Amino acid sequence: MTEPASAAFRAPAPAHVNAASVRHFRYYDLVMAAFVAILLLSNIIGASKPSYIPMPDGGQWAFGAGVLFFPISYIIGDVLTEVYGYARARRVIWTGFAALIFMAFMAAVVVALPPADGWPGQASYEFVFGNSWRIVLASMTAFWAGEFANSYVLARMKLATGGRFLWMRTIGSTIVGQGLDSLIFYPLAFYGLAGWPPEQLVQVVLSQWAIKTAWEAALTPVTYAVVGLLKRREGVDVFDEDTDFSPFRAKV
Repeated sequence: MTEPASAAFRAPAPAHVNAASVRHFRYYDLVMAAFVAILLLSNIIGASKPSYIPMPDGGQWAFGAGVLFFPISYIIGDVLTEVYGYARARRVIWTGFAALIFMAFMAAVVVALPPADGWPGQASYEFVFGNSWRIVLASMTAFWAGEFANSYVLARMKLATGGRFLWMRTIGSTIVGQGLDSLIFYPLAFYGLAGWPPEQLVQVVLSQWAIKTAWEAALTPVTYAVVGLLKRREGVDVFDEDTDFSPFRAKV
């Protein structure tokens, strides 16, 4: 019997794949979304506003408002590396980096567009979103170096401790990662500018480093709870025994 003409154009059947070789995580995408959202919002909303803490002598101790929320991205980075491993955390870091690049590009385009006649918001837009490319590049460089250092140190410490002492690993990795972040960003963004003498730069770097690390320590119980919940729900606890730790690899 002659085969129907339509059969000649039928798509080939998909190859059979062992289901055990494909692993889908229930919450990985949600954790990635939370990481990118906090990263972008802390840079958009918090970065442009300085605030202060009143001091006993009547003075004020100023700090960038973004420092209250940006460290949460490091906590989520700790959760990603602890639960899913360095390789999957690496993908999330690159996703966040790409999102920062697009945010900077979009802000530059929107600020540069001529405003419609009578619109009063151009000056405000330029003030909030008109960061110089020096600050943008400093921010992205600091984020990239700090996040990868944080993830690398946490993964290595997990191997060294056999998965014990989570509090020591999260705080230790944050000391390294946030230290690099602060040490890279402020000198690259502000060194040599009027109003930023070297001694003030050093003070800001150290204070931001201390605040971010203190945030990590204070939220350690939350980190324990989230890590424990995800490990139980995902049924996984990744140790990076054979992982290629190069930040430029895409393979999981």
